[in-house]
Amino acid sequence: MTAVSSLTTEGGVWINQPPVHSLDGNTLQFETALNSDFWQRTWYGFERHSGHAFGFWVENDFTVQVQVRAEFSQLYDQAGLFIQDSETHWVKAGIEFNDDQPAIGSVVTREFSDWSTGVFPGDARQFWMRATLENAALRIQYSTDGEIWPLLRLCPWPGQGRRFVGVMGCSPEREGLAVSFMDFALTPPLGKALHDLS
Repeated sequence: MTAVSSLTTEGGVWINQPPVHSLDGNTLQFETALNSDFWQRTWYGFERHSGHAFGFWVENDFTVQVQVRAEFSQLYDQAGLFIQDSETHWVKAGIEFNDDQPAIGSVVTREFSDWSTGVFPGDARQFWMRATLENAALRIQYSTDGEIWPLLRLCPWPGQGRRFVGVMGCSPEREGLAVSFMDFALTPPLGKALHDLS
């Protein structure tokens, strides 16, 4: 695959372009629309595919990494990575405001959404996310400092072909969550061992 070193690289596409957005240098900024979300049925019963995502079409295994900044303050405010094979087969991972605090988590969706969440150990106003797809396995990591990368999720991700890889932001209970993404990189898989946290 051809490496992508910035969100400003030619070929970037939107899923649900937000009402306010800008690309300034290597930084993507946007504000979310009202009740924007990605979710499929579990618990709540509804299906939403109105969240905002920006990224690139990829046909091979990859590593994607980005720094995220946002002021999470209202229920379900969220931002991070987004990987999509179809509208019912996707994953999002990052910070989501839940139970009165920002939490680190992921939603893996194959027809139904599977949500896992936990306490974020750093300052959620600035954090880093990384995902690696290799040998039909998706490894999701996060970082509080851009240096140490604990494992967040490891899940099977079978299937071949073209998929969307990029960043996302949603605000299911409001509008106007301001999110910034920088230091974006989309490359062939890094090839690191599972417990290598660098």
